[in-house]
Amino acid sequence: MSIEINQSALPNSLDAEQTVLGTIIIDSTSMSGVAALLRPEHFHVGLHSQLFKVMYGMFVGNSPIDLVTVIESSVRERVFDNQDEARGYLLKLAESVVNPSGIEDYARIIAEKHMLRSLMYACRDIYDMVVAGTDKPQQIMEVAEKMIYDLRSEREVGGLDLIHPIIEERLRVIQEACANPGARPEGSLSTSYADLDRYIFGLNPAALIIIAGRPAMGKTSFALNMAVGTAKKHPDKAVAVFSLEMSREELVTRMISTETLVTTEQMREGQLDNENWANISTGVGTLSKLRIYVDDSSNPSIGEMKAKLRRVDNLGLVVIDYLQLITTGRRIDNRVQEVSEITRTLKLLAKDLNVPVVVASQLSRDSAKAGKRPALTDLRDSGSIEQDADIVMFLHREHYYNPEFDKPYLCECIIAKHRQGETGTVNLHWDKRYTRFTTLDLHRSGDSSNEQ
Repeated sequence: MSIEINQSALPNSLDAEQTVLGTIIIDSTSMSGVAALLRPEHFHVGLHSQLFKVMYGMFVGNSPIDLVTVIESSVRERVFDNQDEARGYLLKLAESVVNPSGIEDYARIIAEKHMLRSLMYACRDIYDMVVAGTDKPQQIMEVAEKMIYDLRSEREVGGLDLIHPIIEERLRVIQEACANPGARPEGSLSTSYADLDRYIFGLNPAALIIIAGRPAMGKTSFALNMAVGTAKKHPDKAVAVFSLEMSREELVTRMISTETLVTTEQMREGQLDNENWANISTGVGTLSKLRIYVDDSSNPSIGEMKAKLRRVDNLGLVVIDYLQLITTGRRIDNRVQEVSEITRTLKLLAKDLNVPVVVASQLSRDSAKAGKRPALTDLRDSGSIEQDADIVMFLHREHYYNPEFDKPYLCECIIAKHRQGETGTVNLHWDKRYTRFTTLDLHRSGDSSNEQ
């Protein structure tokens, strides 16, 4: 049984609606301030919504707005049956105006009442879904979160800003960069890879960063290495890792192996000597102090992730492994459309939380051809991955495809897209034994032949 909403009890302000419309009739210049705050559907009274739609159309069309022109337009648009009816009501609106200078305050009251009505309708729809019992709780929660998120996004209306204060702020940033050459931009986090930081300027707030590669290239390992390295560099920041494929136990075991230089096989088979135990003791002690949170929920939606992330204090970085296992929380038959929605929502997630979001992604099957280096066209399922991402990085290990390649440890991190900077390649050192990536010093000679 659906909840019946008493229309007469819905939040509204008749006085505010009448005053806004009457003020526009008296002073057409006031429309410019109101147009940025209101839309026709914000008005509770249907007649008022129709009148504002007429006035807004005149404003956009650069037509004069006064009593005579509004009468003509409203009759033409069939808001009123005749001019006498239109004149009588519009004069009533004009006479109701007490304080024309407060029109923007009245407009905000109208918008707030509309928001409250929208919340009531959203609660009713959520109630109806629960009573119907046709959807799973997770699906209902996803729809509910999206409803509230859309309402909040609707209210967050930006405005035009004068360029001068923005120039001053940018100049301050440039001056700081000159005083500290090579330093990361303010607010960015270190990846723990110095060469990579110099290329991408660190992990910047609101950035969506894609780490893509074919199977066995080390995408998960690189993302985990980055998560741990960032947590070490910024101990005050929290790092959240969503593992959609591996269990939290597997995830943490990998972290321990990378940190202690003890292989997972040694730990699993109990082949540990005193040195191994000493390394584990030290490494586990280091990891335990880091503010790293892990989640291994199966097929989580972005809405579920966001709800969890909002409860994390001083969040600094989000890592998701991997994109193709994320769901939208609703049925979309076309996989390309679904991935497009996922990448757009991931970008909005990064922007809304104001943190970098690092996401591992698979490449298409065609990219697995021998000798083919990965390219943006190889991103699997949708071109929206390239479109929505701020940075796209590919991991490529030549030795995996060409055993005769003389540098089995070499992994190229190919920066194929960088919205704020240059593209290029950063060389990394890959050690399969400990699923570990480190900065490669090309001037150091070392025997890494056993690292494949």
